[in-house]
Amino acid sequence: MKLGIVGLPNVGKSTLFNSLTKAGAESANYPFCTIDPNVGIVAVPDERLEVLAKMHNSAKIVPAVIEFVDIAGLVKGASKGEGLGNQFLSNIREVDAIVHVVRCFEDSNIVHVDGSINPLRDIETINLELLFSDMEVLERRYAKLVKSVKNDKTLVKETELVEKLKVHLEEGKMAKSYEPVDDDERDILESFNLLTYKPTIYAANVSEDELAEDASDNEYVKSVRDYAEKEGSEVFVICAQIEQEIAELDDDERREFLDDLGLKESGLEKMIRASYTLLGLISFITSGEMETKAWTIQMGTKAPQAAGKIHSDFERGFIRAEVVSYDNLVDLGSMVKAKEKGLVRSEGKEYVVQDGDVVLFRFNV
Repeated sequence: MKLGIVGLPNVGKSTLFNSLTKAGAESANYPFCTIDPNVGIVAVPDERLEVLAKMHNSAKIVPAVIEFVDIAGLVKGASKGEGLGNQFLSNIREVDAIVHVVRCFEDSNIVHVDGSINPLRDIETINLELLFSDMEVLERRYAKLVKSVKNDKTLVKETELVEKLKVHLEEGKMAKSYEPVDDDERDILESFNLLTYKPTIYAANVSEDELAEDASDNEYVKSVRDYAEKEGSEVFVICAQIEQEIAELDDDERREFLDDLGLKESGLEKMIRASYTLLGLISFITSGEMETKAWTIQMGTKAPQAAGKIHSDFERGFIRAEVVSYDNLVDLGSMVKAKEKGLVRSEGKEYVVQDGDVVLFRFNV
């Protein structure tokens, strides 16, 4: 999974990125301190892996990972080359979802590019630049289609869709709000890779003293939540500065620090949970002496396709999957005991893998 972190200058993007990846991207109180996109690979926290690794004496633990891309601050006119322009918009096209950091706290010591705090205005500014960029993409595609469709009638549906999308975007609507008429149109729409079609997660950056109550009294955060609900997006509350402090601690210190703040989870954990929910992802686990590993799949994935995540041979030669839930396995302490209790199931090709399933695949070479 690849997530792009965007937002206006000085909203806490690079500070958040630093805390998530410990990559040390430069953070400063002025626009465009991020000159090239910073990329970091982050392990998905999953306590289940350590438990299973101890149970099976695994030589190593391999967690699922997320790739974060910190994209330089966008400003009005970015789609026309203002600020650092289109080079960064093109970087967003490569991600699976957008994490949009919005500032929801007052601090006279930190300059806001527009001179005041207004998260909905900030969201609209970024969205407008993404929309303008998408319109340019559609205009170029339409110009090519008009020339080709005369000799290739298979392009008629795509041409008609581009025409409808152009009108939709010109009305100021995001591509994600367009309702495809059928599966074919949906497939074509997805192939365009439009920025305004990508799922979005809003990271509401608040002050430290508002974290414990999840910023329940913060009017800025309320407005972001209302906005996100209307467009079907996810929201999570963070304090980027606190996240940076947490990143410097070891596991025990981190847990104690979170407890002192009255928090159950870090911003990273909130973001990952929001990302998995938004993208419809789950994890299944394989565990043995060689390794205990988490595998990320789409919700609804059947056993053979899940096996194919490990190796294509597993999917081609799939016979069955021996499955036990994580909770049942841990409660009984071993696969042998779980089998004795009849809790290890033999599942076929139609089985839909569930989050937390511990799976052994049987296949022909």
